[in-house]
Amino acid sequence: MASASLQFFAFILALFGVFGDITATLLPNWKVNADVGSNIITAITQMQGLWMDCTWYSTGMFSCTLKYSVLSLPVYIQAARTTMVLSCILSAFGICITTVGMKCTKLGGDTDSKSHACFAGGVCFILAGIFGLVPTSWYTREIIASFLDQTIPESSKHEPGGAVYTGFISAGFLLIAGVIFCTSCFKKQQGAWIYPPKQHHFPSTEQESDAGYNLKDYV
Repeated sequence: MASASLQFFAFILALFGVFGDITATLLPNWKVNADVGSNIITAITQMQGLWMDCTWYSTGMFSCTLKYSVLSLPVYIQAARTTMVLSCILSAFGICITTVGMKCTKLGGDTDSKSHACFAGGVCFILAGIFGLVPTSWYTREIIASFLDQTIPESSKHEPGGAVYTGFISAGFLLIAGVIFCTSCFKKQQGAWIYPPKQHHFPSTEQESDAGYNLKDYV
């Protein structure tokens, strides 16, 4: 029962990770203009994402421009697009597979099949977490490097936005869920190896009959 509860907890974490992963991929605020120097008081907030750039005005209006050209984008944005999409796909596959393999569901067949399904889903979650952690780290590194560059004017400096933090948290949820699913399967297999089933050896009837036949011959 404890293992089933732990798997259910990991499944809830994975759901949060999937929704956060998709949200971070679509949000336009991967980086926002930094409030430094003369930009402390401004009526315009500029945000840049993986797919579009948006401008928010203090009046409540905003406008967005899609990034149509892929080759004109920096390398870290192209890599972030690819890895984040892969992370969303792998995490969605992990949700489908672990739904079949969890102990609290009636799908997936026998115990061994459900255990293999849980392990496969855990691997998908771990890969999704890695694919989500790499672009957010790389993107944050580029923002910090640009912020610390003295040759860049203060009006062009940016800081990490909410999408980056959402991506970090979602990647952590997916990694934790994947580790829980994988270790729950390993514990069961390890217990089977440490405590193998006892085999009862019964004397064969043939030996008893032969022994009785020999004794009769000697009488």
